Amino acid sequence: MLFENLNLIEPILKALKTEGYTNPTPIQEQAIPVVLNGQDLLGCAQTGTGKTAAFAIPILQILHQQKAKQRGPKQIKALILTPTRELAIQIGESFMAYGEHTGLSHLVVFGGVSQVPQVNALQHGIDILIATPGRLLDLMNQRHISLQHINMFVLDEADRMLDMGFIHDVKKVIDKLPSNRQTLFFSATMPREISTLADTILDNPVRVEVTPVSSTAEKVEQGVYFVEKENKPSLLLHILKDSNIERALVFTRTKHGADKVAKFLNRADIGAEAIHGEKSQTARQRALSMFKAGDLRVLVATDIASRGIDVNELSHVINFELPNVAETYVHRIGRTGRAGASGIALSFCDAEERAYLKDINRLTAQSVPVIEDQPFHSSKGKMVTSHPNNINRSSAVPRHNSVQRRERIPWSRNNIAKTKAAL
Repeated sequence: MLFENLNLIEPILKALKTEGYTNPTPIQEQAIPVVLNGQDLLGCAQTGTGKTAAFAIPILQILHQQKAKQRGPKQIKALILTPTRELAIQIGESFMAYGEHTGLSHLVVFGGVSQVPQVNALQHGIDILIATPGRLLDLMNQRHISLQHINMFVLDEADRMLDMGFIHDVKKVIDKLPSNRQTLFFSATMPREISTLADTILDNPVRVEVTPVSSTAEKVEQGVYFVEKENKPSLLLHILKDSNIERALVFTRTKHGADKVAKFLNRADIGAEAIHGEKSQTARQRALSMFKAGDLRVLVATDIASRGIDVNELSHVINFELPNVAETYVHRIGRTGRAGASGIALSFCDAEERAYLKDINRLTAQSVPVIEDQPFHSSKGKMVTSHPNNINRSSAVPRHNSVQRRERIPWSRNNIAKTKAAL
């Protein structure tokens, strides 16, 4: 299947060719004809499968074809609602790339920055609005945004909206939308609350599901290290000694933890930046841009940022702390192994996190392989049997066959030198 077989107009095909895209992903192949046919769509696909293009391309085509009939000032015709600033920016970049030759305008609005440039752009008129819930409601309440002309609505990452407590805001937005509209609903997982929400806003939708719910990407090799909590920083340094790891995305559960890990790595002469909700938008974009460009080796992120980070050829994701929600593990490791590429996802598990690992294994219907060949292996707590298809350790981290001393509490500057010496 080629994009040329999907009845796409020449301006979009030209843009796709510029981007080097010839073959649609499964969700794009199934979703684009449905959207072009004017039907509501319920898309269930894990992160990294090409969902953004699956809705951006047909929206651009439909609005471009309507544009010839449009008279008067521009009105917002399509609204894409997404949970995080990073993801909103990423979606905006996709609309810019695919819509380069359509003459359509789009705007991304989110909080954490001045609203003045956003308001100025709105006053000039736009065709497509990409927004996070909080800033959208603020601008609506100030009467800078009207949704009365919306005829296409996309709710992206719906399950993440639920996790982040945005569902009430989402419902407020939906209440302001025209009833006569086309709705596209995307979610990586489909818990009961999300299914209920979908039932209330979709009209006889076509369901597109390209991977089993909560499955992990097939080309992502996974491994878990059992390690005592205080030895996690030393283990991270041990792994990053592998020069083959050019870029690594490291996840923590808290903002404080992300800052702490980033500071520790920088003291160890490993370039790292933290990205989370309390960072300014400028700082977050700067760190993400440096990471994408290869100027930053390690990006430490909380789960808020996990779906907005789209980095080509990201080889490694490291869970410094396991998530306490099993579905989040799927989202995290989906940052690597994207668009058919392979990747490696490594997780640190201390005694208190064994229950989280058990939930992950149950959700994904597999057993994450245990990597024992590491100097900080801990046997505390109940052991989890290694998967028979164990990870190829040589491709993930350097092998160390000798027994080495375990350094404790390596967060301080003095202990970094000790940790390096031990490794």
